[in-house]
Amino acid sequence: MNIISKYIEQLQVEEIAIDLISKTVSLILLLVLFLIAKRVVNFIFTHAVAKSIALSRQTEARQKTITKLLHNIMNYTLYFFFIYWVLSILGVPVSSLLAGAGLAGVALGLGAQGFLTDVVNGFFILLENQFEVGDSVVIGAVEGNISSVGIRTTQIRGFDGTLHFIPNRNITVVSNKSRGDMRVQIDIPIYAHTDLEKVANIIKTVNQEQLPSFPEIVGSPTILGPRTNSTAQLVFRIDIFVQNGKQSYIYSNFYRLYQEALLENDIHLPTMYANPTLSK
Repeated sequence: MNIISKYIEQLQVEEIAIDLISKTVSLILLLVLFLIAKRVVNFIFTHAVAKSIALSRQTEARQKTITKLLHNIMNYTLYFFFIYWVLSILGVPVSSLLAGAGLAGVALGLGAQGFLTDVVNGFFILLENQFEVGDSVVIGAVEGNISSVGIRTTQIRGFDGTLHFIPNRNITVVSNKSRGDMRVQIDIPIYAHTDLEKVANIIKTVNQEQLPSFPEIVGSPTILGPRTNSTAQLVFRIDIFVQNGKQSYIYSNFYRLYQEALLENDIHLPTMYANPTLSK
């Protein structure tokens, strides 16, 4: 018992308790101040920065991109200082850890290097206007619509609904499908003995009748005529340029219109398993 009593006296329980209470109160006050500061900064950002960007002569998609990027930078800065002050209150020598050598220092250095590379590349993406929120893009093996452009990562929503997070430093080649008009290529399968002139005339008639109903089409469709596709099947090809984002809509409608018109005019169309010798 004497040994335990002496050990407890040496621990200076009162000082430890006072120190714990002091640090707890400091952490609570810091958390309260952080939440207040976050609300104030968000209020200023929403009513000043965001509105200023909205009044600028930028496209709506670019305004969203810049707003999200600046908002991410603001949040990263706030959380960085919050964590720094928490560690300082707990007595962790943050400066020594950051400046120290060894394995931890190397790991931090590599992490900081990757982070800075992400930030720099993110700013160049924004500066060069490579893509904006809502654009349809292909980045590496990922294809979809830009959901968010952050200070460190870019988020892409795939066409199947998957949300992809790509570090900005890994973005090297961007294929943007939302800049300018896009081509819709329609291949109508035909038989070798099909009357090509008759097919062309039917296609022209459909175009003349239907173009006024589809303002998404830019210019006039181009009838390229007979071609062979990647499976060596004979097809009758038509190219239509449309506003970006309308490719699937125009393709499905005009493929249906062409097919119905051809069948109504006794132009038989092959299927994958059709025998061309059985049709006239």
